[in-house]
Amino acid sequence: VQLVESGGGMVQPGGSLRLSCAASGFTFESYDMCWVRQAPGKRPEWVSAIGTDGQGVYYTDSVKGRFTISRDNAKNALYLQMNSLRPEDTASYYCARLRGDILRTLLYSDYVPPVTYDVRGQGTQVTVSS
Repeated sequence: VQLVESGGGMVQPGGSLRLSCAASGFTFESYDMCWVRQAPGKRPEWVSAIGTDGQGVYYTDSVKGRFTISRDNAKNALYLQMNSLRPEDTASYYCARLRGDILRTLLYSDYVPPVTYDVRGQGTQVTVSS
């Protein structure tokens, strides 16, 4: 099982980046997937998650209207389009595979569970700075 992220970099505030995640070693279309991020000295944070068929989509409040998650099951790929980037978006971004009812909880509950997953990539750095 492997997840490999790409597309990170340094961008000015207001800029855009598109992250990609290449999945291999498992049946990608059978799993909910997510993006999480972690800034230095901070806990991991949910960014966005998506259901197996792309229909159930979650965004943390701070990225709503700016980020778009998508997936291409035919290519075993997960994406995160990030627009209107802010300095507070600076972090390492990780693609991860979800298990159980995590996505359902994110979508339908007021409770936001701690970041948890069973497989994660090595991450890609996003730095937003002028």
